[in-house]
Amino acid sequence: MTRVAFIGLGNMGGGMAANQAKSGREVMAFDLSPAAVERAAGAGCRRAGSIADAVSAAEVVITMLPAGPHVRSVYAEHILPNAPPTALLIDCSTIDVDSARAVAAQAKAAGFRFADAPVSGGVAAADAGTLAFMVGCDEADFAAVEDAIRPMSRATIRAGDHGAGQAAKICNNMVLGISMIGVCEALALAEKLGLDPVKFHEISSQSSGQCWSLTSYCPWPGPVPAAPSNRGYEGGFATAMMLKDLKLAQDAAAKAGAAAPLGAAAEGLYALFDRLGGGGKDFSGILEMLRGNLPPAQQRTS
Repeated sequence: MTRVAFIGLGNMGGGMAANQAKSGREVMAFDLSPAAVERAAGAGCRRAGSIADAVSAAEVVITMLPAGPHVRSVYAEHILPNAPPTALLIDCSTIDVDSARAVAAQAKAAGFRFADAPVSGGVAAADAGTLAFMVGCDEADFAAVEDAIRPMSRATIRAGDHGAGQAAKICNNMVLGISMIGVCEALALAEKLGLDPVKFHEISSQSSGQCWSLTSYCPWPGPVPAAPSNRGYEGGFATAMMLKDLKLAQDAAAKAGAAAPLGAAAEGLYALFDRLGGGGKDFSGILEMLRGNLPPAQQRTS
């Protein structure tokens, strides 16, 4: 039986750890939140009292953490000193490319195999085990990485060497953030022009405006029953997380000398939506801001 240590049991990590356990693997789960650890235990994982406890006998270590500083400190202070050197280390957090490469260098210097493997698909895919993984690792390690994350994945693609997985994730989410705003603007305009937004969805889904944000994650309630728009924009991918990813993309663009004006505009709009109280809502909820449907108290703060 494969022994997996899973560190970070939030909205995404909880479902991911549960799918590792469902596949028959022995999962030692740890999170700073006792409630998150209890949920993982209810899904078949074993409780770990600390990160050191979780990784001490692990064959695979998987981390799902909030940001680059967390990943750097968790690996340097807890995982690298305590995991067996034969363990395969996989970080599925979405962080900056520099942090991913720095942790990879530290892990390799200590004799570990390491991969950055951020994910796409949101909470629903994390729960269903149908995430897409973008992997940065040594080519020789990819088969082992692919096998380790198989219970959580519908698609696993090696993007390149260390840091390439994070680069792919940042670029992909910039596309997503920009396209969602375009879809929301079009739906808001259709409504103002007297066109039924549901009818517009039907038309655009079969025309040149077709895109994932429209047909798979429609921000208007109705056309896509599983979309967060049908739940008051609860669940899904929080605006605050999209804003974090867009900031990462802008930081990367500045360092690389790349032009990303639409990415900058999207960051500004999501930052406004966040300030107006939308940070905990699914990012597609920006439609309500564009329609002018924010609560009066929020409108006065704009």
